[in-house]
Amino acid sequence: MRNRNIALSSVAAATALLGVAGTAAADSTPAPSASAKSAAGDGAQALCKRVPKIEKRIHRALQRLQGKAGRRGSVARLEKRVEKAKAAGHTEIANFLDHKLTRRKSLVPTLQQRQKDLVKVATWCRSHHNAASS
Repeated sequence: MRNRNIALSSVAAATALLGVAGTAAADSTPAPSASAKSAAGDGAQALCKRVPKIEKRIHRALQRLQGKAGRRGSVARLEKRVEKAKAAGHTEIANFLDHKLTRRKSLVPTLQQRQKDLVKVATWCRSHHNAASS
């Protein structure tokens, strides 16, 4: 019994020492270097790298949304579907599609604004050497 108590107290003491050592190690983390402080951490470099892909994606989405009635995903095609559902007397379907149409129409000005903002981002990236050195 005595050996067991000694063993348990030894384990408790070792755990306490490791806990104090772990806390001390966590408190002594090195300060960030000067190069880490110069990076704003805003993801500018990564964004500058992705600008061409983002431009293409926005352009494709706008083309699709503004396409003719035969184009899948276009506002015109969805408008036609809403009209057909109303003409057939499917009011629930027409309501569902109408809400979908409202959402799709709201995407157009949002994407156009993003396109304008992205032009400004691309200009900033060029003036900052693609944000490689700030």
